[in-house]
Amino acid sequence: MVHVLDLLGCLAQGPTTEAALEATPDAIRAYLGFLQRHGEKVDPLELFTTRVVEHVTEGNWLANGDPTPGFAPDFEPLGPRALGIYLQRLDWMLEELLALVGDLSEEQLLAQPATGRTLHHILQHVAESHGVYLRYLVGRVDGLSALLRSIENAPAGAMPAILTELWGISQARLRNLSDVERDMLVPHGQVTWSARRCLRRMLEHAWEHRLEIAARKLIM
Repeated sequence: MVHVLDLLGCLAQGPTTEAALEATPDAIRAYLGFLQRHGEKVDPLELFTTRVVEHVTEGNWLANGDPTPGFAPDFEPLGPRALGIYLQRLDWMLEELLALVGDLSEEQLLAQPATGRTLHHILQHVAESHGVYLRYLVGRVDGLSALLRSIENAPAGAMPAILTELWGISQARLRNLSDVERDMLVPHGQVTWSARRCLRRMLEHAWEHRLEIAARKLIM
């Protein structure tokens, strides 16, 4: 998995390091296209160069995008302007996720593909992981635990509403991060979390599964 840290949330994947690097330019253009759709002044066709600044080969969840050591930029202070930009992008990702599944029946959401998870299970996974990232950073959040407990037995048709409520709780808490919380480092076992790392994983994870759902719909 390639993390484009200058374009937080953008990533590329492949079965090997070389394949993931080869996929990176197209991944960057796709992400820039997403930002352009929502009004950011970027040009997906503009020339750019890529450079590998770090090759991480250790970590329990390395291939899943969360290497234990983290990346140096994960631990830089997060200013209020950057926080606002990343939270806006998260809102756009939710908007696109919901648009992708909004016209699907419960039967379609629960349909088992030849390989992989159902769309319903992907949405459950997105919601659960988002909540975990938030709790890693700030601990207890009012209403979050009850909402996460409801996900396991929620009917497929209820997931869009649950995701919307979860995003609302998350956005409200993150928008109100104090100066201390935006700069603090929070240890969880071998992993150290920060506001920037939390938002990186939220953005990357939502984007990864937004692409997965879009690709799944093409072959339904």
